[in-house]
Amino acid sequence: MSNRKAIFPANRHALYEAHGYSAAVRSGDLLFVSGQVGSRNDGSPEQNFAKQVELAFQNLEAVLTAAGASFDDIIDVTTFHTDPETQFETIMPVKNRYFTAPPHPTWTAVGVNWLADFDFEIKVIARIPGQA
Repeated sequence: MSNRKAIFPANRHALYEAHGYSAAVRSGDLLFVSGQVGSRNDGSPEQNFAKQVELAFQNLEAVLTAAGASFDDIIDVTTFHTDPETQFETIMPVKNRYFTAPPHPTWTAVGVNWLADFDFEIKVIARIPGQA
């Protein structure tokens, strides 16, 4: 049986407590990160789509940092999009700033019709360096 440890980014723990889930859970050397959206510090959605995508990646980075990991440690990505056909043009430049070199993680993009007032969500699985 592996130990599980909840991970929370600095200054956002109360948002996760209010909704009853963890930002991420570490199990052994794996980190399972909940879907990150483009929310402001108070949890409200950023309305500008480009800024929302950037905030989602920044929020993901904060969770990874809290766990001692980085984008280089991500092995699997799932993204959710409310309008994939028109959104990729905005998402790809942001993605390319965070995932800069091969080997790139696996990636699954899913079109959805509802994301609770958001238009983009990213969830990942990462391997935490130096953990066993």
